[in-house]
Amino acid sequence: MNAPASSATPAAAHDAHGGRLAHFPVALFSTVMGMAGLTIAWLKAHHTGGVPVEVGVALRWLASALYLFLLAMYGAKLLRHPGAVKADRAHPVRLNFFPAISIGLLLLSISWAQDAPAVAQWMWGIGAAVHLMFTLFAMSSWIHHTHYDIKHANPAWFIPVVGNIIVPIAGVRFAPADISWFFFSIGLVFWLVLMTIVLYRLFFHEPLPARLTPTLFILIVPPSVGFLAYVALTGQVDAFARVLYFTALFLTLLLASNAVRFFRLPFFISAWAYSFPLAAMTIATFEMSARSGQAFYAGLSWLMLAVLSGVVALLAFKTLRAASRGQICVPE
Repeated sequence: MNAPASSATPAAAHDAHGGRLAHFPVALFSTVMGMAGLTIAWLKAHHTGGVPVEVGVALRWLASALYLFLLAMYGAKLLRHPGAVKADRAHPVRLNFFPAISIGLLLLSISWAQDAPAVAQWMWGIGAAVHLMFTLFAMSSWIHHTHYDIKHANPAWFIPVVGNIIVPIAGVRFAPADISWFFFSIGLVFWLVLMTIVLYRLFFHEPLPARLTPTLFILIVPPSVGFLAYVALTGQVDAFARVLYFTALFLTLLLASNAVRFFRLPFFISAWAYSFPLAAMTIATFEMSARSGQAFYAGLSWLMLAVLSGVVALLAFKTLRAASRGQICVPE
């Protein structure tokens, strides 16, 4: 006897739509961003606070293995289901997660820069070049579009363009300063442009759908990573660096004050948007602590590291549980 339609499992549903691989989400690369961010935060804690380096090293290997696994899976999707990849590239939301591939590589290059500088330099060079291509593609798509509407605007739009602001963090070690300033300028200027668009959409139009609500945490990334990149470029915490850091701190407080709203959301892969922004703010606070020597920043950095570690552990658990239940790689 055939099972009734209502009893069909998620696995059966996505098998009917061309197999799991065809629905492998490019947004899964945000897990690498979160894991790499956690790695860098623990390595920063080792350098500034003396925690065992083994924690950061283990996380670095885990993040690197995760990146290679996801890259292989999405490469297989490209070979076997090129139409599905083309649909991802044309989608007004999924398009913005492609640069997570290059950002993941840039973050891994930062994590390896101290212990394997030659490898890290290659990772950084490839990541920076690929990210620039993603930026040009995304902005060309926005400019010459035929299907975008204000309701499509969301904080994930920061990923392709504002993601350039990550490049100088390791770039100051691996390339002439002007290259790092080039990427920093792109990220900083278009952060202000996109921030205006996204806030207009949030203030005057319908709320973000539940699946995209976690992306509000991406608002923290530009000023916190901008602070780290600016300090790397100038070597000091001056007035402008403080403006960036305290903007990030305010946004973190704003989102923390709405924590109950986020706790009530069901789990989506987009929930990984909590991880890297918290990691960026944690690393920025460790940097402030190291450069200012003030106890406030030291205490805040350790508190944020604890919160970040708990959030990533919970996200990893929920992701693995969802995968075991066949709830990932299914049609939206």
